[in-house]
Amino acid sequence: MPESDPYQAVRKNMVETQLRRRGIEDERLLSAMEKIPRHRFLPREDEPGAYGDYPLPIGSGQTISQPYMVAIMTEALLLSGEETVLEIGTGSGYQAAILAELSREVYSLERFGELAERARKVLADLDYQNITVIVGDGSRGHPEAAPYDRIIVTAAAPAIAAPWLEQLAEGGILLVPVGDRWGQNLTRAVKRRGAIEYENLGGCVFVPLIGEHGYAPED
Repeated sequence: MPESDPYQAVRKNMVETQLRRRGIEDERLLSAMEKIPRHRFLPREDEPGAYGDYPLPIGSGQTISQPYMVAIMTEALLLSGEETVLEIGTGSGYQAAILAELSREVYSLERFGELAERARKVLADLDYQNITVIVGDGSRGHPEAAPYDRIIVTAAAPAIAAPWLEQLAEGGILLVPVGDRWGQNLTRAVKRRGAIEYENLGGCVFVPLIGEHGYAPED
């Protein structure tokens, strides 16, 4: 980022104190999170808190996740740089930007058109050309561009949706918070020879995924 960036030092401190000291080891990921201007993905009035150790609201009842949770989830995807990634829940677009730095191509689904449009604008302003933001029901996935080497779900699901597993490539990794509206387990699923292996990576709390294979709006 340019030297005139007022948050450059704050962002570096975020990486060192919130991420590296807590055990995040992927140097490509750490570099990406030090580079990307997280404050650009927030309403202007919330920019001063952009690098705090907590989630923040972004409108439409959605949030931008705590930086550490973003790092935990991204590191768990084991990205090499060659993957096609499907993100369920664009939100602010911040996670998509990180994925774009670490993979070949990103498709990101967002239920709220207003959030999708805002994310598109910020991502375009930052010159990300390998991200496609789509308005739709994330619980159905995006079969048009399947299969995906990685699928990351940034909202709480009551269960792992069948379309995600169908759209996951052989050897691919799916990461999703599974549970009820009040608490979930971050679950990693790996497809090997058509079978799915599951791993619990720990507790978390996300906003609910609304959709055909998610929660109903009135739940």
